This record gives sequence, structure tokens and C-alpha cells, in this order.
Amino acid sequence: MANPKRRTSKARRDRRRSHDALAAPAASKCPNCGETKLPHRACPHCGQYRDRQVIDVEESL
Repeated sequence: MANPKRRTSKARRDRRRSHDALAAPAASKCPNCGETKLPHRACPHCGQYRDRQVIDVEESL
């Protein structure tokens, strides 16, 4: 079995892993207003999370 002769440097290790973080986070749809939002977070458009108003959002239309 081949064994590494030298320890892998942090730079080389991190360059190899750089493509793991490129994927965009999954988006879900807010059941209240229908806008896209990040999962498990309050909706930034209407301020609701799990059928409750958790943040106060001013309507600026």
C-alpha cells in the first residue's frame, strides 16, 4: 500500500475542497406569501415562520 511521503498542506487540502462550497443553498417557498426563502428561516418578505409572525416587516410599496 502506498503511503504519503509528506503531509498535505492546508493550502493544497483547501484547494481540493473548494468546489464543495460552490452549490447554492436550497430555496423553499413561503406558504404565506409565496416568495422564495431559505429553509428553516423566517420569510424576509412577510416576516412569518411556521404560521406565526416573528419579525416586523414594514411594507414599503
